[in-house]
Amino acid sequence: MITVVDMLRKNVREYADEVCLVEVNPEVREPSFVSWRDFDLVHSTETKAFRREITWRVFDEKANRFANLLISRGIGKGDKVAILLYNCLEWLPIYFGVLKTGAVAVPLNFRYTGSEIQYCLNKAECDALIFGPEFITRVQERLAAISRNRLIFFVGDNCPDFAESYGIESSNCPSYDPMVPLSLDEDAAIYYSSGTTGFPKAILHPHLSLAQAAEMEAVHHETTHDDTFLCIPPLYHTGAKFHWMGSLFTGGRAVLLRGVTPKAIFRAISDEHCTLVWLLVPWAQDILTAIETGELDLNKYELDQWRLMHIGAQPVPKSLIRRWKQVFPHHDYDTNYGLSESTGPGCVHLGLENVDHVGAIGVPGYRWECKVCSDAEGTEVPQGETGELWVKGPGVMRCYYNDEKATAETLHDGWLLTGDMARVDDDGFIWLVDRKKDVIIMGGENIYPVQIEDFLSGHPAIQDVAVIGIPDERLGEVSCAIIQLKPNHLDAFGEPTDITEQDIADFCLDLPRYKRPRKIIFAPVPRNPTGKIEKPALRAKYGAENLVDRENQG
Repeated sequence: MITVVDMLRKNVREYADEVCLVEVNPEVREPSFVSWRDFDLVHSTETKAFRREITWRVFDEKANRFANLLISRGIGKGDKVAILLYNCLEWLPIYFGVLKTGAVAVPLNFRYTGSEIQYCLNKAECDALIFGPEFITRVQERLAAISRNRLIFFVGDNCPDFAESYGIESSNCPSYDPMVPLSLDEDAAIYYSSGTTGFPKAILHPHLSLAQAAEMEAVHHETTHDDTFLCIPPLYHTGAKFHWMGSLFTGGRAVLLRGVTPKAIFRAISDEHCTLVWLLVPWAQDILTAIETGELDLNKYELDQWRLMHIGAQPVPKSLIRRWKQVFPHHDYDTNYGLSESTGPGCVHLGLENVDHVGAIGVPGYRWECKVCSDAEGTEVPQGETGELWVKGPGVMRCYYNDEKATAETLHDGWLLTGDMARVDDDGFIWLVDRKKDVIIMGGENIYPVQIEDFLSGHPAIQDVAVIGIPDERLGEVSCAIIQLKPNHLDAFGEPTDITEQDIADFCLDLPRYKRPRKIIFAPVPRNPTGKIEKPALRAKYGAENLVDRENQG
C-alpha cells in the first residue's frame, strides 16, 4: 500500500493531461477566485452554470506550489494546517499541498461559528489557517485569538489585510515536488466529529487510514479509470473526501457540484456523464418527490451511463430504496456505514450484489472486522441480539487528539467502539438499530428511534422524519415523531392541508403499541451538511415543552 500522495504522483505519470476534477456551480456566473485564470472556463449556453476543470498535472502543480509556500514559511512535519473552504477546485490541491509538506491537514466544518473555529484551531494546535471569502466575518470577529502565532492565507479576490493571498503567494513558488519522505505510519489529518452528540472531537488519522480508504472505495464500488464520480457533500467531511479517493486510486475523473436541487444534480449527471453518484437520504427523497410530481422530467437528461447510486452517513429507509429501484431498476446500489473515527464510510457496507438485503448496513468492509458486544470487555452477544457495534481495521483513528480520556473510552485493543447499537441476522448481515445515545427508555423499555423512523418513512405523504425522546413524569421519557410532509401536502404557510396527527396515529397501528409515537409534530427535520439528523437541536427545541402524552392512542 502506498500513501495518497504517491497515488497522486502515479496519476501524474500515467494520466498527466487527463481531466481529474471539474467544479460546477449552477448559481454562479462569474469566477470568484484569484486563480481562476489558470483553469479552463466554460459556460453552459443552456444553464450558464459556472464550470472549471483541471488535469492531474495542474492538480499536482497547484499542490506543489502550496507545499513549497508552506515550507518556505517554516511548515513541516508535526505542524497542522486548517482548511476552511466551501467545495471548490482549489480544495483538494490545497489539501494535498499540506500533505506534501509532511504536515497534518485539518479540514473545518464550514458551518462553524467564529468561536467554534477558534476552538478547533486551538484543539488541534494549528499553525496555519487557509480560508475562503465566505468566512471573513467569522475569522475577523475572533482575529486576535485566531491570528496569534499562526499563518493566515486567503483564497479569493480582495484579500483582507489580515491575511496573505493564497493565489498570489503560491503562484510565486516553484511547481516542483518537494519530495518530503512520508510513511504510512506518520500523522496525516485531523477530522472533527460531526458534533451530533456533543462538541466536536479532534480525530487524528495516519497516512495508512487515507490509503486504506482510497483502495477500499475502489474495491467496494468496482471503480475504474473510466468512471466519473459526482461529489456533492462537503469535502471537509470524511465521507465526501474518501469516496472521492476511489477516483484518486484509479486515476479517474470527479465532479464537484455546488448545488443539491434535483435539477442541478441531474444536469450535472447528464452533462458530465457521471457514472457513480453518492447521495444523502434527503437528496434521494427530494429527487423521487420531484419525479413523482413531474417537476423532474427524466427524458430531458442523458442517464444511460449512470450505473451506481450509493448512500451513507445515516440510516437508510428500506422504503426509499424500494422506490428508487422502481424508478431506476438498472442501478446498482450500495449502503456505506462508517464514522469519522473509521476514516469515514466503508468499515461496513452492503455490497453491490446484496440489494436483496436492503435495510441492513451490510457486512464487514474491505480489510475490516466487526463484532457486536454487550459490555466494555468486548463480550459478543448471541446472534440476533442487540449490542454495541465494534469495528477493527487499518482505517481506525490513532486517537482523539489531546483527549486521552475520550480515546481510552473509544479504543480497546485496536477495536473502535462505535456507539451504535446493532444486531447480526442469520445471514451474517449487520443491522443498525440506533445510536446508543439516542435510545429512548420508556418505563424501562428500550425504544430504538431508527426502527420507528424507518416505519414512518413508508407513509406516502412523509418526506422526512425524526424520532426523539421527550420527558414524561410517569414513564421517564416517551417517543415524539417530528414529521416533515411532502410539499404537495402543505399550504403556502407550511401547514398540513390533508394530513392530521390522527392519520399518522392510525398508520402507526401496525407498530407494536410501545413503539407508537406518543406525540406527533409536523415541522421541518433539520439535518447537518452530511445528512445526519440534528437530534440534539430537536431535543433542545421540543424536549422541554409541556407535550401531551399520547399513551391512550390506539
